[in-house]
Amino acid sequence: MKKRVVVTGLGTVNPIGNCVSDTWEGICAGKSGIAPITKFDTSGLRTKIAGEVKNFDPLSFITPKEVRRFDDFIIYALASAEMALDDAGLIIDETNADRIGIIIGSGIGGITTIEREKEVLLKTGPKKISPFTIPGALANLAAGTVAIKFGTRGPISCAVTACSAGNNAIGDAFRTIAYGFADAMISGGAEAAVSPLAVAAFNAMRAISTRNDNPEAASRPFDRDRDGFIMSDGCGIVILEELSFALDRGATIYAEVSGFGSTCDAYHIAAPPPGHPGAVRSMQLALQEAGMEPSDIDYINAHGTSTPLNDRYEIEAIKKVFGDHCRKLAVSSTKSMTGHLLGAAGGLETIISIKSIDDGIIPPTINLDNPDPECDLDLIPHTMRKKDIHTAMSNTFGFGGANAVLIFKKFEE
Repeated sequence: MKKRVVVTGLGTVNPIGNCVSDTWEGICAGKSGIAPITKFDTSGLRTKIAGEVKNFDPLSFITPKEVRRFDDFIIYALASAEMALDDAGLIIDETNADRIGIIIGSGIGGITTIEREKEVLLKTGPKKISPFTIPGALANLAAGTVAIKFGTRGPISCAVTACSAGNNAIGDAFRTIAYGFADAMISGGAEAAVSPLAVAAFNAMRAISTRNDNPEAASRPFDRDRDGFIMSDGCGIVILEELSFALDRGATIYAEVSGFGSTCDAYHIAAPPPGHPGAVRSMQLALQEAGMEPSDIDYINAHGTSTPLNDRYEIEAIKKVFGDHCRKLAVSSTKSMTGHLLGAAGGLETIISIKSIDDGIIPPTINLDNPDPECDLDLIPHTMRKKDIHTAMSNTFGFGGANAVLIFKKFEE
């Protein structure tokens, strides 16, 4: 028998804030986390802006030696996992460690480590390469390092499905618990890909915005004048638990995970197909697993990247799935504020979706000054809206045609 799965802890580091409360306050206020890049010299790059993590102190979570050894995406995962575990009040010990696991997704992994050590190789030769290069580069080392720090010995994995990685990780963790393979899972996504190579490469694809003169207005999902997404760093981690496990220990429950849908477009390495049938099927599969009708969904946290094709085709897909109900749905893209955290997007947007349910607030789509005529749903422009939210859907779609959709609902015993 499939078991119920609930969310009991939240933790995040992102361009808006370095904890959940600061992040949610910024999201509700319509705050942008996009600014000029400070991590490296942007001379010669067409894009000079990003969503960097700001004023983050890694020494609050790890030692100076670990700061030197770990890539930033691993550090963000360690910090977010600690915050989420503290929030959940979940203590991992010999009595439960074998039944607690980890799935943390990442789209790219330690690209900053790879770039830095390649420079060392070229300038000083192979003998100067750090022995921590490979552990810093591997995408699954966020999950592995978190497991080592907190002593989890249950299932461990890493979803590497580009921009869908966070949702894929949480969906897989949900089913790991639902089908009895674990009692609790630490899950989400981590990314620190704002680097010279990544920015230059996305520039070469003409995928990211070059609105350098006005960073806070550069991410503008569903707007007629959008010109690409904004790269961002960060992490979002949630604690999932089997319902009776959570209740037995008196955990506070934020929401219940109800459904997960995952499909592939099998169409193009980067672009979605017209009408985005893969997204349609992912949303339908999530609804089917949740035992819900389209009319049961109150809010969609859209993938909404601020790219011309994705935004238009996602709206087409929503219309296909929800029919007449699409006119009653609230839909917003919080990437307008956070930028696109790539493999960590689903982790952060899961937290935002859950807070929407918990607080009865629909976050806004900022910078939606001139809506694309083809993006004509209720997109919550500029300002958050107070409304009772019983169910929320989170959409993520990634390179390679990966689609992953999650549904959360207000917890009721």
